Amino acid sequence: MLAVLGFATIAVFLYAIMTKRLSVLVALILIPTIAGLLAGAGPGLGKMMLDGIGRVAPVGVMIIFAVLYFGLMLDVGLFDPMIRRLLRLVKGDPIKVALATAVLTMAVALDGDGATTFLITVSAMLPLYQRLGMDRLVLSGIVALGAGVMNILPWGGPTVRAMAALKADSSVLFNPVVPAMAVGIVWVLFVAYILGRRERVRLGRLSLDGTTAGPQPVSLSAARNTLAGNTVADLPLDAEARLPATEGKVALERPWLFWFNAVLTLVLVVALLMAWLPLPVLFVLAFAIALPVNHPNWDQQQKHLVAHAVSVVTVSTMIFAAGIFTGVLTGTKMIDAMAAAAVSVIPPSLAGYLPVIVAVTSMPLSLVFTPDAYYFGVLPVLAQTASSLGVDPVLVGRGAILGQMTTGFPLSPLTASTFILIGLCGVNLGDHQRFIFPWAFGTTLVMTAVAFATGVLG
Repeated sequence: MLAVLGFATIAVFLYAIMTKRLSVLVALILIPTIAGLLAGAGPGLGKMMLDGIGRVAPVGVMIIFAVLYFGLMLDVGLFDPMIRRLLRLVKGDPIKVALATAVLTMAVALDGDGATTFLITVSAMLPLYQRLGMDRLVLSGIVALGAGVMNILPWGGPTVRAMAALKADSSVLFNPVVPAMAVGIVWVLFVAYILGRRERVRLGRLSLDGTTAGPQPVSLSAARNTLAGNTVADLPLDAEARLPATEGKVALERPWLFWFNAVLTLVLVVALLMAWLPLPVLFVLAFAIALPVNHPNWDQQQKHLVAHAVSVVTVSTMIFAAGIFTGVLTGTKMIDAMAAAAVSVIPPSLAGYLPVIVAVTSMPLSLVFTPDAYYFGVLPVLAQTASSLGVDPVLVGRGAILGQMTTGFPLSPLTASTFILIGLCGVNLGDHQRFIFPWAFGTTLVMTAVAFATGVLG
């Protein structure tokens, strides 16, 4: 009965959020609460919820301060010089334009916000594509691939959700897949080269005359203004709308700040990968250092916090609500019962390959499941099933982040940021999916192969 109730809970959860009967936040709280009452866990339900919240608290703190830190770095113009140099270097060569698109996308995607990545990158590169007559599907496709690979970062949507669902630290879940991610980045550059070469064959090497102004990168403030018409509740974790920021590019007013921010960010990234301190602590310290240096005035600091308040609240409430969901399903033993039922239909000979199977299938499944539905509804059952078969659940989590929403989110019709991307590029969703799906699936296969070869998946 517990297994039936568990599967019914997940089915109702998936139905409620995929049909938009309930917001993800409400569904994560109310549906498991009702299920817990039906399971007879009334008196202990509160403790289960608190236990679940306690397990995801470090993840919640990490993502809050990651949003604040990288939002600050974008606001003060840390990445602006790179954008301008890229635009100067590409000139009229379609190959260079395609490679610059990939590099710019992956750099801007460091903040983990898919929508802002699309807005900044497409706004910077689209005029150049139009001036050269390059296919806009190449632009949308390369941006999708670059943002997808970078979405695996610990403060990006998939890994944050996976850590919350599995109660796992990023040093265990993410760090081992860094080599696979690095190869994924190289793969994206390779695909960009191939697509750029096709455009060069089709168009030849063109030159830009001096009569037309070159493309200008959009500021983060302008990006947020573009997003202002979206309802925050309708956007996924990787595409939260942010309020318009009013602060100027302080790094341009005080040039030494650029080097300070660049060194601080480099040290932070190294510390994250080396796990010198717990990730939440690293982001807390980095933000506490960066904010007063960039904004010595108290009023400016408050403006920055207010500008990012929507993102912070949206992300943190979702994480803690996910803790309630998994806490109830775990505390009532529903996950155990569901895993036992799943184990009975999985041949033991395939147990060792379960993480690989999850990795390969998770990318196509991103076109069917929203990230919340997959990570909070499907992944816990897969993880518990793996545990019952003697496989470390973390291996399944690694497999999930290699495909589900890592290379699938910029193609999924269930992800709001996908429509931001195709809308800015002016392409049709079906054309976009047909054009880039084989390359996106190839990204998953390449990263999965590297992860398997390096022992990351078992």
